[in-house]
Amino acid sequence: MNPPVVVIGVGNPFRRDDGAGPAVVERLRHAGLPGVALAESDGEPGTLITLWERRRLAVVVDTVHTHHAPAGHVHRRRVAGRPCGAGGSTSSHAVDLGDAVALARELDRLPDRMLLLGIEAADTGYGTGLTPAVATAVDRVVELVVAAVRQ
Repeated sequence: MNPPVVVIGVGNPFRRDDGAGPAVVERLRHAGLPGVALAESDGEPGTLITLWERRRLAVVVDTVHTHHAPAGHVHRRRVAGRPCGAGGSTSSHAVDLGDAVALARELDRLPDRMLLLGIEAADTGYGTGLTPAVATAVDRVVELVVAAVRQ
């Protein structure tokens, strides 16, 4: 049986700030959160849906580009029974996270609750290491995830 909660870090650590989602998951591995599965994904919709279906809570952390928020800004969206909407942001991947949510909604494979945390990126070029603003945001997101899981 799957744990009731999953935290999914979406991204690619070899594309600078796009590694923020996996960085959050790595830090959470040491947080001692019982009943929480930790997973990383490249953002492929089928994989995401498989990871979050039949869960009480899914927290998805990804890098976004809104083009109107500073690097490191944390965007929060809750997904329930109604569409979350794109809100003018796009994932840093080929497939938008909103598309995966919409598909899961159509297939009736959303978790009971979902929290989307998008970290505004500064640099998603090739290379490793987060920019300072995104690294600071990762610390804040880890705190947000721990609080959400413990609610």
